[in-house]
Amino acid sequence: MDGQDKKTDNPEQPEKADKPEQQGAPAEKGEKKAKGPKPGKPDKGDGQGKGPKPEKGPKPEKGGKPDKKEEKEVREKLPPARLMVKYRDEIVAQLMTERGYKNRLAVPRIVKICLNMGVGKAREDAKAMEQATGDMALITGQKAVVTLARQSISNFRLRKGFNVGCKVTLRGARMYEFFDRLVNIAMPRIRDFRGLNPKSFDGRGNYNLGLSEQTVFPEIDPDKVQFVQGMHITIVTTAKTAEEGQALLRKLGMPFAQR
Repeated sequence: MDGQDKKTDNPEQPEKADKPEQQGAPAEKGEKKAKGPKPGKPDKGDGQGKGPKPEKGPKPEKGGKPDKKEEKEVREKLPPARLMVKYRDEIVAQLMTERGYKNRLAVPRIVKICLNMGVGKAREDAKAMEQATGDMALITGQKAVVTLARQSISNFRLRKGFNVGCKVTLRGARMYEFFDRLVNIAMPRIRDFRGLNPKSFDGRGNYNLGLSEQTVFPEIDPDKVQFVQGMHITIVTTAKTAEEGQALLRKLGMPFAQR
């Protein structure tokens, strides 16, 4: 008998049974399996999900940054500087008659006042810079800007980027208030003061002067001063010549020496 007949006729060899159907067999093509709800997550319509979002309250104000509108309102409520009113009401008319100006806008005026402190001790003692900036803020009523070295100088043990001083630029009402206090309060307190040099103009109507001590200003307490520090002051005007600038500053009360 052939080999094929032996396989079929052998009674001891059981026939292969059909494989049982696998549970969860994929459905026929075109039919999608229905997805049930995931365990542990309620349906959207149950009302057990996320509740209504809470209403957002007003944002807290940021600290350290004053509102510009409030600051402007406070400035408008304050009375104008005394010297500013005097210049506008009296000095302009006087200069027009004396100097022959035909237009009020041609009359010289102060544009800004620049104060500068050179703090060489800050290289060795950091407290000197803190005191200088604090004194400058008290004198001017404005925060000082720290100046940095532009280049390295080995003879002075100075490197580029080191703190070497501080400066303040005043304009508007603060400028006139500082000028008023400088002329009428600080300068009379200078020891052996005999007037300012009228030749300290730069030829373009701007005047430069220096103070050897910051204690001449009443805002500085001499008992708390650790380092005596001087300063350089530049008064920038719209005058074109030294004569025009001197005439303006004399009207504002600058005490020039009589020679």
